[in-house]
Amino acid sequence: MAGGGRRSGGDAGRGSGGARPSGRRWSDRLVDKVKRLEADLDAARAPGKPAGPGKAPAGGRARASRGPSGDPLLEARRRWQEGFDAAPPAGPDREKPVTVSLRPMPPLCDPTDLAGKDHLADIGWPGEFPYTRGIHRSGYRSKLWTMRQFAGFGTAKDTNERYKFLLANGQTGLSVAFDLPTLMGYDSDHPSSEGEVGMCGVAISSIEDMDLLFRDIPLDRVSTSMTINGPAAILLALYVAVAEERGIPSEKLRGTLQNDILKEFIAQKEFIFPPKPSMKLVVDTIEFGVRRMPQWNSVSISGYHIREAGSTAAQELAFTIADGFGYVEAAMERGIDVDAFAPRLSFFWNAHLDFFEEIAKYRAARRIWARHMRDRYRAKDPRSWLMRFHTQTAGVSLTAQQPENNIVRTAIEALAGILGGTQSLHTNSMDETLALPSEKAVKIALRTQQVLAHEHGVASVQDPLGGSWLLEKLTDDLEREAEEYFRRIRDQGGVLACVEKGFQQREIARSAYDYQRALERGDRVVVGVNRFVEEGERIEIPLLKIGKEAEREQRRRLKRLRSTRDGAAARGALDAVRRDAKADRNLMPGLVAAVRARATLGEIVEVLKGVYGVHEETPEF
Repeated sequence: MAGGGRRSGGDAGRGSGGARPSGRRWSDRLVDKVKRLEADLDAARAPGKPAGPGKAPAGGRARASRGPSGDPLLEARRRWQEGFDAAPPAGPDREKPVTVSLRPMPPLCDPTDLAGKDHLADIGWPGEFPYTRGIHRSGYRSKLWTMRQFAGFGTAKDTNERYKFLLANGQTGLSVAFDLPTLMGYDSDHPSSEGEVGMCGVAISSIEDMDLLFRDIPLDRVSTSMTINGPAAILLALYVAVAEERGIPSEKLRGTLQNDILKEFIAQKEFIFPPKPSMKLVVDTIEFGVRRMPQWNSVSISGYHIREAGSTAAQELAFTIADGFGYVEAAMERGIDVDAFAPRLSFFWNAHLDFFEEIAKYRAARRIWARHMRDRYRAKDPRSWLMRFHTQTAGVSLTAQQPENNIVRTAIEALAGILGGTQSLHTNSMDETLALPSEKAVKIALRTQQVLAHEHGVASVQDPLGGSWLLEKLTDDLEREAEEYFRRIRDQGGVLACVEKGFQQREIARSAYDYQRALERGDRVVVGVNRFVEEGERIEIPLLKIGKEAEREQRRRLKRLRSTRDGAAARGALDAVRRDAKADRNLMPGLVAAVRARATLGEIVEVLKGVYGVHEETPEF
């Protein structure tokens, strides 16, 4: 990992004699010194020229010599370094100075860390290419981020009541959490669904379930996010069909479909069909969105689950953006103009424990995406260069022990997302390692966002940490590491080929193993887990319990649906879906027709399994 060594450069504040230089302004003299460092770096990188004292080897950063240099900045840094090296070492009770990605952190950063940097081209201004500092000029001054709490449990009726509770308490967007049977494409009455219906999300099997989920909620005035991947096209069809039956055209619907199947193969593992037909379904939704849903984000390219699987920040950044490139290339191969769909692609990032590393990750992500979209994919519309993203605090950082501590973790992670410029945010509830969130816990999570938005001034200034030597160094380091991963992925034949070979999966598995070992050695401290443990702790917070009634209710609803629908119409619509799949046509119009004919999620998935087959992953050790 980059960034680990103690540096011997100079300090920005004093000259070699400890007094402020006279004559020209000190800031002007500092700029001149940085420019000389940049010139030294360029000279060191020239072919065939060895790097001298205080100069970086080819391809590296400028490092100051420990010997006298005559430069006040470098001399001051050298003196500080000597004092730091002579300071007493950390005691055995201190964890190692590494990030959650196990990236060693330098004890200090200064202008020498940014030698050779073009500040205008690389950092720039909010709302201007390459968008390192944010995609909007006015940031949160004009509009706060959307507060979008992920919610779903039990039946559609149960979750509908939770949505109304959240909206009444100031939430500004909806986010649907589906149960495991729905995520895997099973109806609630399928044998494989037994015991799982409504347990980790809401059970949705039919258009009637979807209608009940959004009862009394104006779909043309609310933005809805749906976290679903394998059967995502079918859930989108259900949403569109419900709106159409209410007289709302699809053109007026606003929201996001996660629909990131590559991430499922890499990390979350909720796939159904093999990779190639799965990618075809994603492109079908992109094409449908271009034609009929101009306000809808057809894909939310998700790093969240990659990080939850154990990746480092750099791996989350690289694998997620590489997946985005894969969707761009697949849509362009279909013949869809890049500027017709790229403005409606969005991203979904994790906000993990390490404050500075996470902010740097978001800044690097915007810069990488903008440059590749403009220069590699030749997008001409500046909206195609913008990385718009949702952020969720890290579920994997929550602990079952001392769960109230999770409120603090979540607040700091949320702050990183805000200072990183997120467009929408979910804050996890303190009880999520123990159960689905209770009303009390979810209200605290929402209030956390509201306190940050309105009481601490963090929404007043764009990219307030921009220009920090540490933050800019981390941003550069993460960008460089991501670009190296892009090279490795290209060398192996691209994203889909790497997924099929298990490349990303192996990289993540190694990182997860290294992190677990660091926890066990005590190199990373988790309060209440491997330090500050309370023996005999009792959990004293209220927990939400999901009983068996949700499953019984779902079975009754499906039985009633199948007995009252027009069976011939449903079978005809399913046959049409089968013909479209075999003919390689866009499935979205046929899926909308099928769900309006009351065909169920599971029935449609079974038809597509008959055409596409089922994916079985090769285990990686």
